[in-house]
Amino acid sequence: PPANDDDHWDIIEGQGSLFHVSYSGVTMALIHGGQPDALILCHEPTRTHMRGLPEYSLPSMEAVRDVALTLAQVANPDCKVVGISVNTYHMSEAEADAYLAEVEERLGLPAVDPFRQGAARLADALTAL
Repeated sequence: PPANDDDHWDIIEGQGSLFHVSYSGVTMALIHGGQPDALILCHEPTRTHMRGLPEYSLPSMEAVRDVALTLAQVANPDCKVVGISVNTYHMSEAEADAYLAEVEERLGLPAVDPFRQGAARLADALTAL
């Protein structure tokens, strides 16, 4: 594992989807090199396809969770997915709230739009590790 103090967090932003043929290699290198203890997945529910690749549909969040966790556990077998950050910019407040509640129910993880609700629940999920 990286040589950091136990009370230290490195926050490493992904650079693209593991499912995007143009960016997946960069993201996988960050995941393997960072050897994370936890992952927070990111999603934009109104997007229908990979940016710049209309022939590539978005995978389900379950598929993203499973692939990301499998790859992260190559470098750190104890890694966990602890939350979902959702970009609900193109949704009304009511639509966003309903969508986030559905995601939480379906995946059993905190799901928030940090711009609308703040990121405290995601930080709490990380702190609980």
